[in-house]
Amino acid sequence: MARDPSLSGRRPRLTMRQRIVRRVLMVVPLALLAIISARMGWLDQAADQITFRHANWFDDTALVEHFRTVVTHNGMTDTRGDCLLFIVNGNDPPDAARFDVMEKHSGHCPGPKGALPKLFTLKIDRLAQTAQTDWGSPGQFHPLPR
Repeated sequence: MARDPSLSGRRPRLTMRQRIVRRVLMVVPLALLAIISARMGWLDQAADQITFRHANWFDDTALVEHFRTVVTHNGMTDTRGDCLLFIVNGNDPPDAARFDVMEKHSGHCPGPKGALPKLFTLKIDRLAQTAQTDWGSPGQFHPLPR
């Protein structure tokens, strides 16, 4: 005597086609969300907020990665982050730093090969954990735009 699945409280078995459709309906929107997040820069910003700590103000490598994300997402440059070059001034005191932000034109970065135009300078106060830039007004420093 066969039992009726509706009486036992169990769901009927899914066919292979139903399983595939369920998985596709789950994976496609997630993949689209990941692609949109990457294109909009949301993943870069989220990773920067999670990984950048106050102690990183004394680590030039961490500062460069942080400000690479900041300057590409606050409208200071349209250049991709991997096409920016940060030149650290080695003569600054330990509690301050200056970075010249350059636009590189080599490899997969567009522009005349070998050119390295300077975009702006970042002046960092490590103790106060502040940054200023001369973007838009060379030689005159002001706070970074938000």
